[in-house]
Amino acid sequence: MTELLLASNNDHKHAEFVRLFPGVRILRPRDVGVDFDFAEDGASFLANALGKARALYGIARRPVIGDDSGLCVAALGGEPGIQSSRYGSDGTSKLSTPERNALLLARLAGAEDRRAFFVCCLALVIAEDRFVAVQETVHGEIAESPRGTNGFGYDPLFLLPARGLTIAELSDPEKDLVSHRGRAARRLRAVLDGVP
Repeated sequence: MTELLLASNNDHKHAEFVRLFPGVRILRPRDVGVDFDFAEDGASFLANALGKARALYGIARRPVIGDDSGLCVAALGGEPGIQSSRYGSDGTSKLSTPERNALLLARLAGAEDRRAFFVCCLALVIAEDRFVAVQETVHGEIAESPRGTNGFGYDPLFLLPARGLTIAELSDPEKDLVSHRGRAARRLRAVLDGVP
C-alpha cells in the first residue's frame, strides 16, 4: 500500500503519520477535495477510530486510516479517556490545549497517584467489508507542570519515569519509538506486510 487517506485534518497528527509510515503517501481529506468532519461519539477508542475510517471510506472509496487516541489518568477514574480532545468542553466550544492541560492539572491537584497511560487505536479500512484495527498503550505519570515544546496535546504533561522526561521533551525519532501512536503504527505495519 503506497497511499493512505488519513481520517483527520489535524496537521500535527498528519506530520506524525508521515513519519510513522515511511514510503507511504499520507493524504488528508482536504488533499483530495473532501470536507470531512466526524462526531467522535463512540463508546470506545475502537468505535471512534473505525467509525472515522468507515465514514471517510464511504466518501472517498480508497484505503483510509482512522485514529482515536487519548489519555487515561488513574486518579480521575480513567478521564479524560475518549473525551481527551474535548475535555472540559461545554458542548459548544472546545478548550485550547493549554486550557485542557491546566484543567487536568487542577483536577489532579494534591493527588499522590499520578499514574496514567496513553491509548492509540488505529483502524485501516481497506474495502467496504475489510478492515484491520490495532490498539496500543504507553504507561507513565502526569508531571506537576508542563515540560517540553515538542509534540502536541497532553505530551508536555506525560512523564516517562524511566527516562525522567515528558513526551514533549523527546525528539521526534525518540517519541516515535516509545509513544502509543508509534507502537500502534508499527503493529499495523507488521499486519499490513502480510495483507495482500
